[in-house]
Amino acid sequence: MFERLKQRYERKFVRKDQLQRYVVLKKITQEEYEKIVKEKEF
Repeated sequence: MFERLKQRYERKFVRKDQLQRYVVLKKITQEEYEKIVKEKEF
């Protein structure tokens, strides 16, 4: 799931708020989210 979402984010198919939803649903971890967007969210 991480790799798929990372590719989609890089291609602008997925926004940050959508990625955060995957964290809430426990599909990716907060650390994976930060790796994808390359910044920390608090």
